[in-house]
Amino acid sequence: MPQKAAENVREWSDADRHWMARALELAEDAAAQGEVPVGAVVVRGDQWLGEGRNAVISAQDPTHHAEIAAIRAAALNEQNYRLPGATLYVTLEPCTQCFGALVHARIERLVFATSEPRAGVVGSQLALHEASFYNHRLIVESGLLAEAAAALLQGFFQSRRG
Repeated sequence: MPQKAAENVREWSDADRHWMARALELAEDAAAQGEVPVGAVVVRGDQWLGEGRNAVISAQDPTHHAEIAAIRAAALNEQNYRLPGATLYVTLEPCTQCFGALVHARIERLVFATSEPRAGVVGSQLALHEASFYNHRLIVESGLLAEAAAALLQGFFQSRRG
């Protein structure tokens, strides 16, 4: 059984809280559009590079996850497919596809709000960030605004079932 991603025991910075709050706003926007409520923001230092939200249904694109959209926007803004020194804030633990994109983009740090028990790959189902076969390692931190992100997801799925 893979190890759970370590809950961050230090105090979150104001910048961390700010960017995750923005990711939550994007997740709320996704939910309002009938998409699974996940939002993501890419920053380097205090500079916003790009953001995105889930839009697989509206874009008719199974790869249009929040992380992919945020990485694409950041890469376009930077005019570089690599984003060294960047942090990606996302409201839900990434899936395999999104983790691969983080590695290929050379994202330095991943901060996610809440775990994805079915398909999360940085602690829930797998610990890909600990795999030795990748040519890039990410710093992974979790738990920032977890309750708000989890409540948004739970509310979305309850409304879909009801």
